[in-house]
Amino acid sequence: MSDDGHAVSYKVLGRGTPVWTADGTEIGTVRDVLENEAEHLFDGIVVDTPQGRRFVDAPEVARIAERRVTLSLDAAAATTLPASDPKGGGGEFSADVRAGRVRRLLGGGWRRR
Repeated sequence: MSDDGHAVSYKVLGRGTPVWTADGTEIGTVRDVLENEAEHLFDGIVVDTPQGRRFVDAPEVARIAERRVTLSLDAAAATTLPASDPKGGGGEFSADVRAGRVRRLLGGGWRRR
């Protein structure tokens, strides 16, 4: 298993980051990060998979790291993930690669889509 890097906040999780199951199967890449805007909480991620876009709820995300997201689900359970609803859920955010170090530390390392 390769090194996935240091743990990072969902607010700096970038599009295209690989998503792996708990048993070591890559299922796709991060498409979007969802946040409950009213409470400023991580709501989940939308994953681009060969079967289409799938929603992963926050409790099913075990670890977010620099180079990988690891789910608490195994590969069999990941096949039952629901399709992403593009009109529902909280706000959608992506990492702002132009944000400086201080801005990222103060929570400004992401932007609304």
